[in-house]
Amino acid sequence: MIPQTDIFTISGKKDFEKIALKVFRYQFDNNLVYQQFCQYLKKDKSNVKSLIDIPFLPIQFFKTHEIVSTTAAIQQTFTSSGTTGMTTSKHPVTDISIYEQSYRNGFSEFYGNIEDYCVLALLPSYLEREGSSLIYMVEDLITSSNHPDSGFYLNNFDDLTSKLIQLDNEGQNVLLIGVTYALLDLIEIQQFQLKNTIIMETGGMKGKRKEMIREELHQLLCEGFGVPVIHSEYGMTELLSQAYSLGNGVFECPPWMQILIRDTEDALTYVSEGKTGGINVIDLANINSCSFIATQDLGKKYPNHSFEVLGRFDNSDIRGCNLMVI
Repeated sequence: MIPQTDIFTISGKKDFEKIALKVFRYQFDNNLVYQQFCQYLKKDKSNVKSLIDIPFLPIQFFKTHEIVSTTAAIQQTFTSSGTTGMTTSKHPVTDISIYEQSYRNGFSEFYGNIEDYCVLALLPSYLEREGSSLIYMVEDLITSSNHPDSGFYLNNFDDLTSKLIQLDNEGQNVLLIGVTYALLDLIEIQQFQLKNTIIMETGGMKGKRKEMIREELHQLLCEGFGVPVIHSEYGMTELLSQAYSLGNGVFECPPWMQILIRDTEDALTYVSEGKTGGINVIDLANINSCSFIATQDLGKKYPNHSFEVLGRFDNSDIRGCNLMVI
């Protein structure tokens, strides 16, 4: 077993690669689904010597298999949202303290001490279902902020509006974290001029509105809230870590998470920096499930390890993923 301290004390590129390879070997030995997938690609511990040799499990496996690398009891199962009839992803978590350490350390890395903020959450579609990892995280951030006004708002826009204006006018640092469509709903009712508030969108129209390109969406939100930039969180049910954008849609990862961009024509090769491809995520906090995931997101990576998310694959057009059913 690889200790949490190894994961959350990574310093530098060489250290990351060393731990990532150690995690690969551990998961190859202990995760039967991942092992079979690797063997299908003729990869094993003897011929995986660097990050680009590591096989990335297509994210759809979380819909069809139980992805675990341990025999420990499952403490929590996170599930993805989905429209009626859709198969949802399930992420069994055997040690919830690793998730807690990941998002607490990650938040601190980008935003400092949570106690400096009042956390307001506008996440109706997540609150209305069971098993959301985002709700688990935000609930903990609300509690950890120790601010009497921190809390969730479902559809009570009047209360949220008055609270936002009051706190911002008092000079309180506020983090408003919201699902995209609900933030748009709010600024259609009320226009703001906020000076001390971070607006963080978690993405997704959840079928409530038409999808928009990021530039158009962020311009609308900036104008509606009266803020210079919109922050974003990049996370998903299948990950226990988040990347954050402090503006302009450019994301950065915490030290235990990295992005690689695969070729859209050949899922086993990588494109150079600045080129568009499929996003592969290494999330070392996923030590007890799978740390190497090929997502269905499209993006590009820049020389300083930052990255952009540009959209999603059309499901009918994911080449190189016909390896998926073992």
